[in-house]
Amino acid sequence: MSALWAWIILAAVVGTSVIVVEGGRRLVAGRMSHRWPGAGRVARRCTAPAFAFAVVVSSSTAMPYQFIGGHAEDAVRHAMRIAAIGASTWLVLRIGYALSDPPLARLMRIEGERNRRARRARTQMMLLRRIAAVIIVVLAVGAALFTFPAVRAVGAGVLASAGVAGLVVGIAARPTLGNLLAGLQLAFSDALRLDDVVVTQGIWGRVEELTLSYVVLQLWDDRRMIFPVSHFTEQPFENWTRHSSRLLGSVELHVDWTVPVEDLRAELYSALKDNPLWDRREWMLQVVDVLPSGLVTVRALMSAADSASTWDLRCDVREHLVSYIRDKHPEALPRLRVGPEPVVDGAGAGVDDPAPATEDEVAEGRHADGARAVPREDGPARAKSLRRA
Repeated sequence: MSALWAWIILAAVVGTSVIVVEGGRRLVAGRMSHRWPGAGRVARRCTAPAFAFAVVVSSSTAMPYQFIGGHAEDAVRHAMRIAAIGASTWLVLRIGYALSDPPLARLMRIEGERNRRARRARTQMMLLRRIAAVIIVVLAVGAALFTFPAVRAVGAGVLASAGVAGLVVGIAARPTLGNLLAGLQLAFSDALRLDDVVVTQGIWGRVEELTLSYVVLQLWDDRRMIFPVSHFTEQPFENWTRHSSRLLGSVELHVDWTVPVEDLRAELYSALKDNPLWDRREWMLQVVDVLPSGLVTVRALMSAADSASTWDLRCDVREHLVSYIRDKHPEALPRLRVGPEPVVDGAGAGVDDPAPATEDEVAEGRHADGARAVPREDGPARAKSLRRA
């Protein structure tokens, strides 16, 4: 067989493999997608690696190595083996991701009471997928390296001293291995999940990404705070959505003693009934403290479905109560009292009233504070003097 025919056969084999892959893609993305909607997405994600795999495998099978000759033949064979390993790894990873994406998408759409279990399953599935991808890539790289004779000799020596090598690698990769184990611990102990609302080191955020090495928190202002996974196994943190996303929010107001608590309580309930953020689970208004400045602390409690709704509901209630007190009961606004408070005695006179003058002070025409003393009139005598005036 001539070299021309050998290369023509190679081109025909490669073209046939490409046509077969294209026919399979059209079949899966067309007819099968009507019965299984996810089949089209799988076909689209696997198209590129499937073509690469078909071309590499068919080329490696039909390649006329005898017409290459010399050292080039060994180099081409070696390159084709490495290319086949790479294409196979790419295809396997894409198939795994394409098959696991639909369940993950369904888990993201689950709301309500089942949301906690769905987020747990999604977190574990994503970590397992990442671990599987890392293992597949490591095995592929190892298989490609072992196609070199020198590496195979080194590998045999490493296997002979596996204990020492494992100890050295373990010491060198201790932080990486620690984060890997911490990520698995977080995922399967249900201590942290995707979309959990957590507070750590005074920072509030939502878990946006959880990998084997780091955790990404999305903050309220759309910034991203990145922590190593080991931080959440070594440091305490608050998880606001561990068992349920529902939360209680509180609003505190410092008002005067004259505040009508019952009216304020009724107004709070009226405001909550008209607010769609309130989940109608809990509400309360109490006087929780009395301050030395002559004010009282009123605390309103209300429940909401999640942390974001709780924050907005607290702001709405705070604004409503402030407006209500200002417009309806301005006498209850906080006031700063300066000077001693009047102390009422048994007769109804306070310390601010001048004390009655004694007989000597009346005779001398003066009072104890230097003012002119006037005899105090009580009863009918005082009334008679007022009528004369």
